[in-house]
Amino acid sequence: MTIFLILAPFGSFALLMLVSSAPVSLFTSAAISLAVVAYDIVRGRSIKILGAGSVVLFGALGGYITLVDPGLSSAAVKLTVDAGVLAIALLSIAFRFPFTLQYAREMVDPETAKLPGFIKASYIITWAWTAALFAMMAANVLMIYSPGLPLWSGLAIAFAARSTALYFTKWYPEYRKAKYGTAPANALPRTH
Repeated sequence: MTIFLILAPFGSFALLMLVSSAPVSLFTSAAISLAVVAYDIVRGRSIKILGAGSVVLFGALGGYITLVDPGLSSAAVKLTVDAGVLAIALLSIAFRFPFTLQYAREMVDPETAKLPGFIKASYIITWAWTAALFAMMAANVLMIYSPGLPLWSGLAIAFAARSTALYFTKWYPEYRKAKYGTAPANALPRTH
């Protein structure tokens, strides 16, 4: 359930960009991001860097398009969102608080969360997501500068990058547990 909530704003943005205008897509995604943040607050959880950053990113870009540059292309909007999410991931690493750490801490006991391997695993998983975000951004750049490519090629790259990051997020903690015999450092919870 949590993974669905984490990815819901981004999935809705991608879907709505196919069938609606950029402002509708952005403001709807900002509202969904805000709802996810509110859900965390109601459940007594921390406000996540990714969630709060997404509210700001979608809302600010929607405002910019509405008030300043309504002619911004769909590809440029997607690229800006990808660059914004990539910036959130990189800044979380630069400030020594990888964005996956907040999710991971909510999945384990406090003793496990203090282990050095747990923090290292969170960094590694955050880097995996950062690589996926970079691949998605590269796919959008490819679509902008090679407009003759079919739409499905950009979608396939994005799907493959996201799926790979999800798989790694599930696999890596189990790998660490098998290798080191410690509690898994889940950065994102299982989907079942």
